[in-house]
Amino acid sequence: MTRWYCLASHGLWRVEAALNYYGDVLRVWSKILRGQKPFLSIEITKECPLRCPGCYAYEPQHLGSAGPLRQLADLKGDALIAGVLGVVRRYRPLHLSIVGGEPLVRYRELEVLLPELCQMGIEVQLVTSAVRPIPLAWNRYSKLRLVVSVDGLAPEHDRRRAPATYDRILKHIAGHRINVHCTVTRQLLQRRDYLEEFAAFWSEREETRRIWFSLYTPQEGEQSAERLTARDRQQVLEGLLRLRPRFPKVEIPDRVLDGYYHPPASPAGCIFAQLTRCLSADLKTTIGPCQFGGRPVCTECGCIASAAFASVAKYRLAGLVQISSLFAVSSHIGKQVGHLTAHS
Repeated sequence: MTRWYCLASHGLWRVEAALNYYGDVLRVWSKILRGQKPFLSIEITKECPLRCPGCYAYEPQHLGSAGPLRQLADLKGDALIAGVLGVVRRYRPLHLSIVGGEPLVRYRELEVLLPELCQMGIEVQLVTSAVRPIPLAWNRYSKLRLVVSVDGLAPEHDRRRAPATYDRILKHIAGHRINVHCTVTRQLLQRRDYLEEFAAFWSEREETRRIWFSLYTPQEGEQSAERLTARDRQQVLEGLLRLRPRFPKVEIPDRVLDGYYHPPASPAGCIFAQLTRCLSADLKTTIGPCQFGGRPVCTECGCIASAAFASVAKYRLAGLVQISSLFAVSSHIGKQVGHLTAHS
């Protein structure tokens, strides 16, 4: 699982563009006013050859009453291709994140899906462990972004994420341009300069486009080795701030840092969760209250996209109206429109 152990997947998704370009803002707002969600995330398969500690997708409560992900009836072959395209045509998202499980388990279906999705004008983010080769032909899809999950430097990563070891990753990303995503867990804080070493290694790789850091998001009642303490969280954020001037590929804008310092108190207050529809591997089961499923501790949220939206929500348009208030009004209107449309 990536994202998101991430997105995380969850990466910044299309947040950067959607908040900086008026055209995209208007498209997002138009969907909200029509009672639609502009972002879609699909767990394209329940299968994954990895058994990563702390992977939320395989926690018993991830899908709630639908049961564990591994027991879900997922699709493959032509049924999966038709199912994904059907869901996309139904919801018409501006951005689609493909996660898992491990998406590359379904690489044959992706060979058909990716050109179709890109021709539809949809921005696609595919989050993978790079456990198998990534076809070089995928480079021709301008709307595709590859995100590779890396859990620390080689010694720690290889113990956690075998068989998706560093050797395999470096071999399989050759010839590609990728975003590296690292979810910071407590194990990565044993050395003060650990994140600096990580940023240095991946900054030197020509395949690296950007480096993203998320923070581990726990579930209620969780007592695990991955969970960050309040002091750990402060240490991580101070460390990330020091990385920015030294490593330009590390993307950690001020608004994301602010979102990490002041996460939403609940899913109802998370704009990213409200704007994203998350579907599991049967393409029917909805994951809630956000992509983490289960009962995430929102006050310890480390989702990079949630952090970005949380910070932007506090901005005031023309110094008067806070974006969060405008979103709340627009969302209420959209729900009413959606209800009327469904009723008619």
